[in-house]
Amino acid sequence: MARRCELTGKAVLTGNNVSHANNKSRRRFLPNLCNVSLMSEVLERTVHLRVSAAALRTVEHRGGLDAFLVKAKDEELSPRVSLLRREVLKKQSETVTEAA
Repeated sequence: MARRCELTGKAVLTGNNVSHANNKSRRRFLPNLCNVSLMSEVLERTVHLRVSAAALRTVEHRGGLDAFLVKAKDEELSPRVSLLRREVLKKQSETVTEAA
């Protein structure tokens, strides 16, 4: 499984460990990934995702998973979440047309 956030696309970065003697050796900076279950109000079901802690805070800030997906770009989402985004947009457009 790739070490990549499914919502933001945040992935592993590389850099150097630098000692006091200024010796450099390669290292990896891993994202803080969490396995979470997020509720989609539009789809009325929970979705299990592997997201970074920063993405989880962003989801809460934007007002939930549905609001985050509506505002997100397709390039940064994983293929599975991209399908979920299309489902949410389709369901939202159906409810808007029913209300009108």
